[in-house]
Parts: sequence; C-alpha cells; structure tokens
Amino acid sequence: MNDDIGCLPDDPALLKRMLAKAMARVNFLEEQFKLAQHQRFGKSSEAHPAQAELFDEAETVLEAAKVDEQEHISYTRNKPKRTALPADLPRKTIVHDIADEDKTCDCCGHDLHRMGEDRSEKLEFIPAKIKVIEHVRPKYSCRHCENTWTRVNIKQAPAPVSPIPKGIATASLLSQIITSKYQYSLPLYRQESLFKQYGIHLSRQTMAQWMIKCSDLLIPLYHKLKEHLLEQCVIQADETTLNVLSEDKAKCYMWLYCTGTDSPNGSSIPNIVLYDYQGSRAGQCAADYLAGYEGYLQVDGYQGYHQTQATLVGCWAHVRRKFKEAKIAQPKGKTGKADWALSHIQKLYRLESQLKDKSAAEKYQLRQEKAVPLLKQMKAWLDKSVNQVPPSTALGKALQYNLNQWTKLVRYVDSGNLSIDNNRAERAVKPFVIGRKNWLFSNTAKGARASAMLYSLIETAKANDLVPFDYLMYCLEQLANNVAPETLLPWKVDIS
Repeated sequence: MNDDIGCLPDDPALLKRMLAKAMARVNFLEEQFKLAQHQRFGKSSEAHPAQAELFDEAETVLEAAKVDEQEHISYTRNKPKRTALPADLPRKTIVHDIADEDKTCDCCGHDLHRMGEDRSEKLEFIPAKIKVIEHVRPKYSCRHCENTWTRVNIKQAPAPVSPIPKGIATASLLSQIITSKYQYSLPLYRQESLFKQYGIHLSRQTMAQWMIKCSDLLIPLYHKLKEHLLEQCVIQADETTLNVLSEDKAKCYMWLYCTGTDSPNGSSIPNIVLYDYQGSRAGQCAADYLAGYEGYLQVDGYQGYHQTQATLVGCWAHVRRKFKEAKIAQPKGKTGKADWALSHIQKLYRLESQLKDKSAAEKYQLRQEKAVPLLKQMKAWLDKSVNQVPPSTALGKALQYNLNQWTKLVRYVDSGNLSIDNNRAERAVKPFVIGRKNWLFSNTAKGARASAMLYSLIETAKANDLVPFDYLMYCLEQLANNVAPETLLPWKVDIS
C-alpha cells in the first residue's frame, strides 16, 4: 500500500485529474453493476410512476384533488362478478331435485309448492377426438366391352383434393399441428407424444415435412399480403435472432414487418403481420424486402434501416428505455435528470392516450398544438444536459441516443397515421420469441422460411380477430382447390 502511495505524483493538479478519472471509473462500474442486478433480479416493466409533481406541483396537486373528490363521491364497493360463459356453447341441463316423498311439509304435512330455483353453470372439457375419413371411389366399366375385347372405358369420380396430395393429413389435422407449434409454442416432439396417446404414430420428421409443404401451398397468399403491406403509408419493423443449425453462422435473423392497429374493428387500415427469414442482420435485407417502398417506416435506432427508401420514424419507447436504465443506475433515492426525462416523455404518452380514438386529422391537429411545444422543451433540455453529463455514463448514453435519433423521433407529429413508438411491431415479434424459447432452433434455412410463412398467417389472422385454426384450415382447403389468394385475405373471408 505504501509503495502504491509512493508512486503517486506530487503535483496536486495531476492528482486531482487522476482522482477524477478514478471516480468516474468507479461510478461507471457501479452503474453497470446496478443495471446487471436489475436485469437479473428486477422487474422488467418499463412503467414509470408519475414524477410530474416534482416539477409541476400545482398542476399535479390540483388533478389529484379532483380525482380524490370524484372517488369520494362515486366510491362503492363492488362485489367481483364472474364473466358470463359464451351463450353459443352447447349446454346440458341436469336437474337436482329432492325425492317425491320429501315434497311434504315437516310441520303440517301439506304438499310443498315450487317457489323458485337456483342455477349455476360449470365448464366441462371434452378431449379432442381423432377419426379416420375413408374415401371410397367406385369404379365402373362396361361388361359388353369387356366381353368383346374392345377398349374398356372405366369411369370413376375424381380423387378429393387434399392440401398434401397422397398424404393422410386433412386440412384440419394440418391446421391443428401448425397452430399447436406456432401459436401455442408446442414443439413437434411433444405433439408426437400426444398423438401416441391416441394410438397414432406421427413422427416429428413427418410433421416437419408437412409444415414445409403447407408453407409452400401458402406462398401465393403470403405474396398477396405483402403486396397490400407495401401499399400502406406506414409500416413498422423489427428483427430478432434465430439459430439455424445448417447455417455456418452464429446468428440468423427473423425480420418482422407489420401495419395496421391493435384494434382492427372499424379501421380502414388492413392488419398485416409478416415474418421474413434472413441469414444476417444486414440493412440490405430490409432494403430488398421493402424494395420500392417510399412511405413511413417506424423502427428502433438500428442503422441498417437507413438503406431502405422509406422515410424513417423513431420510437419513443426505446428512448424511454434508455432513461429508465439511467434511473436504475443512479444512486438509490436520488432524483435527477433521468426522472425529468421520464416524466416529460410520460406527458407525450399521456397525450397519445387521449388521442387513441381520434381520426388521423384530429391527431395531427392536437399533436401540433400540444406535442410540438413539449418536444421543443425536451430538445432545449437535451442540448443543455448533454454538456453536463459524462458521455460514458448511462445517463450520458441516453442523452446522446435521444439527440442522435431526434429528427426521426419528432417525425411522428407529421402525420396522424403515425404512432409515437413501434411497440406494435415489438408485440408482433413476441410470439416468435416465446416460441423460440421452446423449440430453440431451426434445423435448416428451408425450415426457418416455412416457420416465417406460418407465423405470418397465424399472427395476421389474430390481428384481424380471426381464429387461426379456422382461418388456416379454410385457406389450406381453398388453396388446394386453386382458389384465388385475393379472396382469402383475412379482412375479406367469412368463415363464421
């Protein structure tokens, strides 16, 4: 220890610089430790408690008083109510009556009359059933021609069309396997064991081949959905990793492109969710997929999207995430710049919640009136704060990210059709991420492309309030009969 002290310089100015550098290093390591601890043990929610009272105390206290007043006036304790069971479910009524000899009064002996009844409903689960459909096609020939040794004319009804010719799988079985894996994340090896319970041997290899053949059959519908996707004025995109065993790469990628809204009913914008498997994260992948598209593309801060021809729009959820990390890294109990940024971003989101049911024109007008001043205030604060915070800290990185993305972040106020973030794309890619945790990898690139195709149809069906099983079964049947894919678009079909 004494030797270390002896190595220090005598110059006070130099010592101060060394101490400042050491303290900055210690602060950086403390931030990294806190972030690592939070990522491992903390809550993953990005929700931020309202901090506006720290800066707009009068406004916040007044709003809180109004809320309290309303609660005192209207507060009543409501008994929890069970959600009614669907009326269209088949019902079986069982009457639990007392014996006839008990229908007399124990006091006077007179007959009892029926004064009313109590009813209760319970759900019964009936396990799935599998049956064999045997197709019989009688053959007919002419006895006269057979006896005269002339050419025999045999007549027979044509073989029924099947999604997989000469295969044993019907559209319903294929749809069940597809939705089990891609909607409910049940790997094929688990489905193999489930079928064994019914005495049926369906190997995972056979089912995997079926998945690829189904995806081939669905290609025309996928391309038609992509045509409609590229016609929209706004597209959101995201990407996530995928391990493909046959590829000589550490990581491959599943790209996600979507349009529409989270509430399809009443919206004129078609809800489309499409996956695209690629062997890399190169920006050229997005540029090729979106070739010729010049509308708005809402994405995170990944630079690869700059290779597209689209007008890029930023995501405020990613900015909020950066400041959330900075808040976690700051000393416990201390309020600082990260809290101010989170509270200011929360004001932007609060405005968006008020605009949820407004038209695009109304959204644009109100954003110009209310969001633009907030954004100008945020920009002035960023320009001032970035010079006051070391760039290597979590807060410094958040500030720099915000400034680097600023031109794209403020672009959402230019159109009422744009969102404040690309959370819709992130939510759309989550089913794939959840499924990946169960089946971990794809064996081949062909299998990964088939997965992209099937995920696309399932998530698009869900986005349009369709039951994926019913929609897939219908599409497989119709495409096997060469029906035009345009008629199978989810917002056009009627499979009720």
